[in-house]
Amino acid sequence: MKLSQFDYNLPSAQVALYPHSIERTVTNDNGEETTFSLKRPDECRMVVVHKKSQKIELRDSLLDVFDYFDEGDMFIFNNTKVLPARLYGTKEKTDAKIEVFLLRELNEEMRLWDVLVEPARKIRIGNKLFFNEEGTIVAEVIDNTTSRGRTLRFLYDCPHDVFKERIFSLGEAPLPRYVIDHKGKDGKLDRPVTEEDFDDFQNVFAEIEGAVTAPSTGLHFTRQMMKRLDIHGIKTAFITLHCGLGIFHPIEVEDLSKHKADSEEMHVTEETCDKVNTVKKNGHRVCCVGASVLKATETVVGTDGFIKPFDGWTNKFIFPPYNYGLADSCIVNLYHPKTPMVMATAAFGGYDIVMDAYKKAMKAGFRVGCFGDVMLIVND
Repeated sequence: MKLSQFDYNLPSAQVALYPHSIERTVTNDNGEETTFSLKRPDECRMVVVHKKSQKIELRDSLLDVFDYFDEGDMFIFNNTKVLPARLYGTKEKTDAKIEVFLLRELNEEMRLWDVLVEPARKIRIGNKLFFNEEGTIVAEVIDNTTSRGRTLRFLYDCPHDVFKERIFSLGEAPLPRYVIDHKGKDGKLDRPVTEEDFDDFQNVFAEIEGAVTAPSTGLHFTRQMMKRLDIHGIKTAFITLHCGLGIFHPIEVEDLSKHKADSEEMHVTEETCDKVNTVKKNGHRVCCVGASVLKATETVVGTDGFIKPFDGWTNKFIFPPYNYGLADSCIVNLYHPKTPMVMATAAFGGYDIVMDAYKKAMKAGFRVGCFGDVMLIVND
């Protein structure tokens, strides 16, 4: 298929900049009313796509998801934990402000990190960057990796756990650029980063550190929502796929068969395999929560429809036509046009009906992005 086939009209106003919230009004003893906003990401809106009947529903809340599942069914989540990956330092001598985005640690003993820098044109091998006012946390640029990529060596002599605690304390939530670079009607940036963002951009079940962006569909599953799953007898299982920035890189080829996706580290335990495979053997439904879970489970599923333990990397790129081997349903965010996640969604539900669902959702004012609304695809 062609890249242009996954385009759709997305009004700027329908890019979600904050988690879904609801308004509540309380009245005190004097009859005075106070209205306040309450974050409820689990009450975002939901598009439901029925693969077999080719029906599309627009539901008011993700809480309606329980209408489509039974006791004994299973939801699979991604339990990767997001790093506070975006740091700001100053360049020695010039004091120029430099954004440093941590990608991954290359060598624990030598404090080597693979990073992206912005503006990259100002950063050369040998430059030093200072990250706190005291000048105690310093990094030296020792290599160029890509146009924006650099290898940094942090010059900080202390135990490794203390170092990571210090450097992470200086970081902020790595919100996607389409959030923090969003401009209002006046053309100015209108989305400041807040202290609440790191909690908002971290799944409540996040456990294994390593992602530089959140598996965003999981952000809608609050602790209350996870408890509801348990009450309804819906089982849960967890895989780990450390989401990287590659999902945000523009696809530069029209012919999707020529696109090479970035690799991401992933792990699937034997315990998870046993849980998922047992549900499958018992004839219950398996629902993947998020495009990262779809990618991970399709990396490890065999021709028999069961998954196997895995420790390694995946660069699986899914687009139509594609036959999924494990899940018979999925919940995914509404994603930006021309992204790998839209393609994986269309491969799961069927290109025509998924793209039609996007058009209906946009017309109805649904929101897109990590804090936006969701799509449920069921096999009926």
